[in-house]
Amino acid sequence: MNATTRILALAFVAVGLAACKKEAPPPPAPAPAPAPAPAPAPAPAPAPAPVSVSAAKVGDAIGLDKKISSEKPAYGKKDTIYVSVATAGTGTATLKAKWTFVSGGKSVPVKEDSQTIQATGPSDTEFHISKPDGWPMGDYQVEVLLNDKVVQTLKYSIK
Repeated sequence: MNATTRILALAFVAVGLAACKKEAPPPPAPAPAPAPAPAPAPAPAPAPAPVSVSAAKVGDAIGLDKKISSEKPAYGKKDTIYVSVATAGTGTATLKAKWTFVSGGKSVPVKEDSQTIQATGPSDTEFHISKPDGWPMGDYQVEVLLNDKVVQTLKYSIK
């Protein structure tokens, strides 16, 4: 075989092999971009604060706003005595005032008042007690209760 034939034979073989060669697999499709993370859920609104007693005062005069306008530790025998209870928060709650005479280490109940409130924010609630024929001289106290739990005890005396 001469050189030209040999070259042609090699060329045919190369072309034949190239024609028989499988096609290369297509390149893999690019991975889809990750879906954007969903926006975080908004923080839940804080629950409204339940009703709480922020202050209680005892006095012998109260204003139209139900706040004590004259606070003192001792009262006269025929005075009307007031308690103003300041509350904060929202919801339904029961306020009580338990009035007692304290003598010789014993407490003698005098009166108990109760009011259910529908609080929508800060407010004041008033309780009062009077005795037209006069209070016995001595030491007294009033317990302020919120939902049957004592939250404050105020002491005063009749002179």
